[in-house]
Amino acid sequence: QVQLEESGGGLVQAGGSLRLSCVASGAFLPTIAWFRQTPGKTREFLAVITWRGGASYYAESVKDRFTIYNAQKLTYLQLDSLTHEDTATYYCALDPSGFISAEVARFRYWGQGTQVTVSS
Repeated sequence: QVQLEESGGGLVQAGGSLRLSCVASGAFLPTIAWFRQTPGKTREFLAVITWRGGASYYAESVKDRFTIYNAQKLTYLQLDSLTHEDTATYYCALDPSGFISAEVARFRYWGQGTQVTVSS
C-alpha cells in the first residue's frame, strides 16, 4: 500500500524560507512531485524528481527559488524567497513508474497536504 505524508509547512514572513518534506512508502524507486493549490484554483505543478537516477524538473515559475532533492528516504522541497503568492496547500504525489513527468494525471497517490502561509 502506497502512502505519502508531508510535513514542514507553517507561517513565514515574506522573503523567508521553508523546507517541506515528504515520506513515501510502498513503492520502489518512484517519481515524487510537489504541487500546490489554493481555493478555487487548479493544482499547480512545482517540481518533480526521480528516485531512479535523481533527475529533476521544475515549473518555470519557481525554478529559481525552489529546490527539490532526495535524501535519507525523504523527498524535500526547499522554498526560498517566499512571497505572499506562495501561500497555498502543498502536496507531494507519487508516480510508481519512476519516469519523470509533470502531468498531474500520472500521479496516482497523494499526501494530505501541508499548509504554507506567507505573511506580507
